[in-house]
Amino acid sequence: MLTASNPLQPVQADSYVTLHYRFELLTGPAAGTVFVDTFLDRPATLQMGVGQWAPGLEALLLGRAEGEQFMIDVPAVQAYGERNPELLQWLSRDEMVRNAPPDTEFEAGDMVEFVAPGGGRYSGVLKTLDGDSALFDFNHPLAGIDLQVEIKILGVL
Repeated sequence: MLTASNPLQPVQADSYVTLHYRFELLTGPAAGTVFVDTFLDRPATLQMGVGQWAPGLEALLLGRAEGEQFMIDVPAVQAYGERNPELLQWLSRDEMVRNAPPDTEFEAGDMVEFVAPGGGRYSGVLKTLDGDSALFDFNHPLAGIDLQVEIKILGVL
């Protein structure tokens, strides 16, 4: 039983949140598909404010307390943003081989990780192989897609 001396801790910008969540795609070619569902397995723990979720999705949690469960439709712009056509880029096969792990086999649909000049890593989906070049999509896989998000907050630290 809750008492005034034992209030539930609300989610804050620097909290750790243990939760179940489900993302269903509302738009795009795979509309109606569940992208992720932790209700079927173990819950997840999210560290707020470090980029594990898009800021607009984290904002859904702020101020909510342990035990709350809710479902909300989230437009793409609030989730992972709109698709950016500038993030579709052609790379030479030489550049692919030079920046991917050794002996990588490339097939359309593959997620390929690259090493940036400063040592960071970034990923893109291989869309098309065309002779000595390939088209990659560096947008987030959920960019441009409206989501239905269901969340159950299990714990807040």
